[in-house]
Amino acid sequence: MAGYLEASGLELADVYDGDKSWSDLRQATGLPVLAAGPEETSLRKSPGRMLHVDDLHRIDAYQRWASMKEAPMPEALAHEGLASLRMFLGSVLHAELARGKDLEAACNLVWQHPQVLAEIHELMGNLRGRVSHLGVSLDALPRVPLVVHAQYTRREILAAMGVGAGMALPLWQTGVFHVPHQRTDLLAVTLDKSDGQFSPTTRYRDYAISPDLVHWESQSVTRAASETGQRYQHHARLGWNILLFARHRAGDRAFYFLGPATYVRHEGERPMAVTWRLRHSLPGDLFSSFAAAVA
Repeated sequence: MAGYLEASGLELADVYDGDKSWSDLRQATGLPVLAAGPEETSLRKSPGRMLHVDDLHRIDAYQRWASMKEAPMPEALAHEGLASLRMFLGSVLHAELARGKDLEAACNLVWQHPQVLAEIHELMGNLRGRVSHLGVSLDALPRVPLVVHAQYTRREILAAMGVGAGMALPLWQTGVFHVPHQRTDLLAVTLDKSDGQFSPTTRYRDYAISPDLVHWESQSVTRAASETGQRYQHHARLGWNILLFARHRAGDRAFYFLGPATYVRHEGERPMAVTWRLRHSLPGDLFSSFAAAVA
């Protein structure tokens, strides 16, 4: 793959344009591919859903899973290994194909597709050279395999947080997700809401004030005196974590993980306009692009 990209002048996005894959290209040109599995057509689309992977921790983990000749045994894995495996499986299997499967069944299905696994392994090697931010471990939740300033899909985030059982990852369609067992609120924002996918009542004003401060608006029904509003204001005293995620546009598959945040102040309610202080400052390129997205 690396040689082809260099010789052709194409980018990875060109290879995966239109739900195509490197395996499809190899097969179309008569190059050998490994045996097809029962869901080959569907699973060959999965590497194209992984182009956002941009931290060495996840690249190493996904390469390690993809290099295994036999399906792993979930019951033999420690907590972080299980979370990493769920993230991997949630990326390979789309929601419909994953529905109703426990981890063992999901592993058995994925590992019937050696060509897909081989392509993921090779893709991760190419993504390794494209890591642009020095990731920071999530000290607030050390057993959660998320890296600050890396990009994640909603399915990866929920899998990392241990939400659901087996491959039952719930739909996350709003900007907030409450995770009681982790004592954590996940806040995911889309910065540029000008593309028509947001109604006037959901066009909240979310933006970076500085590399350390983020302005965020709650859901339109949240009052300052409500249980949720009180948890936002007093989360530190209550022992709750606030984790922020942001993407530029609604069409972006993945969100940048901005890391843990601490309440500074708020104005008004329904929605509450909250200022959060990031534990880890935004890299310069993210701050610039986030500011430009709402300019």
